[in-house]
Amino acid sequence: MMKKVLSIFLILLLLALTGCGTAKNSAESVPDTGKEQQTPVPEETAAPADAEPETIEPEEPESSETEASSGILVLFFSRTGEQYSVGVIEKGNTAIVAEMIADETGADLFEILPADDHYPMTYSALTDVAKKEQNDRARPAYQGEFPELSAYDTVFIGAPVWWGDWPMIMYTVFESNDFSGKTLIPFSTHEGSGLSGFDKKLRNACPGSEVLKGLAIRGNDAQNNQDRAGESVRGWLKELGF
Repeated sequence: MMKKVLSIFLILLLLALTGCGTAKNSAESVPDTGKEQQTPVPEETAAPADAEPETIEPEEPESSETEASSGILVLFFSRTGEQYSVGVIEKGNTAIVAEMIADETGADLFEILPADDHYPMTYSALTDVAKKEQNDRARPAYQGEFPELSAYDTVFIGAPVWWGDWPMIMYTVFESNDFSGKTLIPFSTHEGSGLSGFDKKLRNACPGSEVLKGLAIRGNDAQNNQDRAGESVRGWLKELGF
């Protein structure tokens, strides 16, 4: 009898110990959900209701300064090809002098180009065409939009001497535009004709303008002795107050 009671007691004791172990294991184990646990991120502290929002001033764009016009313009007509005592040239004599003037004064340049360039490239043929235009009092058209003269107070005007006069295309320029109130300064390139009365003829063609002393440069110097030509240009400009 005692043996049976002892056996029952041992069975009950074993059951009690097994229940305690199971409860302990359940309390320590963490179920695997397949997801990593994340540490909570603290919320940002909200600004007080009466706080003024931070103002970000927009960056001002960098100002680009536009160069002011010098108020000076250099108008010129020039030719390439065969030239008397110079040979065949790739850049016109008058164009070279015009660029010298512009470099010294900061002037704008505008080249007078024929709308219909029928002028021959050989010297003898060119003189024949120039003489016919002069006899016919021709007014050949020029191409391009002419500069707005209201932007200029002083205009240098240059061309080669053709038969002792301005090329007829220059009279188209004089008669098609209003030069009144402007200071006009003539210059020529030549091989012995000098200024050929360019100043007087310009004064007659552009009444109401003031015409100052002109300059004559030999084409041979413009092509082959630019130091001498440049000295003449600078001396003339200095005399005129530039």
